Amino acid sequence: MIISEDLLLAYGANYESFEANQTIFHEGNLPKFYYQIINGIVELSNYHEDGKEFIQNILYDGESFGESFLFDEKGYPTNATAKTSCTVLKLSKADFFNLLEQNPEVSSNMFKCLAERLYYKYVMLFNVSSPNPLNKIKTVMDYLKGNSDNDKYSFQIPLTRQQLANLTGLRVETVIRTIKKMHNAHLIKVQNRKIFY
Repeated sequence: MIISEDLLLAYGANYESFEANQTIFHEGNLPKFYYQIINGIVELSNYHEDGKEFIQNILYDGESFGESFLFDEKGYPTNATAKTSCTVLKLSKADFFNLLEQNPEVSSNMFKCLAERLYYKYVMLFNVSSPNPLNKIKTVMDYLKGNSDNDKYSFQIPLTRQQLANLTGLRVETVIRTIKKMHNAHLIKVQNRKIFY
């Protein structure tokens, strides 16, 4: 967790619950809150003119979202949607800045989190420009696995094939074919439709 629940509550945060597929904020809305997931999954995404979804990020328990947008006076460049039933702590922009100002260690952690997100964006931006679907999917898997465990097949990829497609800009059929190729090349293991990397 980036900021402790107790500290967020002490600065005026409130719990808010969202049902699966409920929008938390829309692209274009002005950022007014810091959000931290207590439980559930939140997806940041955009939609192309043809209605195809492009996932910017998928966030889980303990992760925050929307904080980088509070430092500017521009509208959200993405939508935030609860992908499962979830509970978030929501802190107003003014209270968030007071918390950061009065707690330098929290500011330091926040900068580390923002740096990690920027790193992810740079990796993904380069990855999306690759013409090779296998490279695109492998980049996402490398990022997700991180330093958690270097053993082969020790990490279960927490994404569906559709989510992998939406994260990489590929068609789901291409992802399915590429996953099969990766499995046959022993780069991943597929067991009961779950992907292990």
